[in-house]
Amino acid sequence: MKNICVFCGSNNGNRKAYTSAAQEMGLALSNRKIRLVYGGGKVGIMGILADAVLEAGGQVTGVITRALFDMETGKNELDDLRIVDTMHERKAMMASLSDGFIALPGGFGTFEELFEALTWLQLGIHHNPVGLLNVDGYYDHLLEFLRSTSEQGFVREQHLRMLLVDENPEDLLDKMAAFQYQTVSKV
Repeated sequence: MKNICVFCGSNNGNRKAYTSAAQEMGLALSNRKIRLVYGGGKVGIMGILADAVLEAGGQVTGVITRALFDMETGKNELDDLRIVDTMHERKAMMASLSDGFIALPGGFGTFEELFEALTWLQLGIHHNPVGLLNVDGYYDHLLEFLRSTSEQGFVREQHLRMLLVDENPEDLLDKMAAFQYQTVSKV
């Protein structure tokens, strides 16, 4: 993997663990010489993640909409900042630039991006690993809900296993590096 797209919050959250995890993930990506692809913002753990990669000597590609950039949330210090017109273009470009996807803690946008990447993997639109960094139990309830969807007959067990989960950035990156896409039933 040479480029990983990270979805995460434009807020810091209310626990130090969230900002620390963003810094650790940034350092892990930089140490492995993996380019960060992300939403291009300078705020929240999104900005902390990008700063951590840059401070460690890594490379960052930000993709942001013109509207968000004009609201002064764009990070100008990037070696590669791409400005697009719509959120659909933003997500498509981030996906096309990436060899894998990770979600850190975040809100609605993070959830939507995570589930889109996971759905596209399930449908075979891409064959890249999708990971979830479960910082300080942030995603415990979501993971419980996902298990319930399988028990209720809406998500197959093999599709649940497509989502790689860990609490440690290095261990999650190891799981992603070892990921092998297997064709599974799309229904």
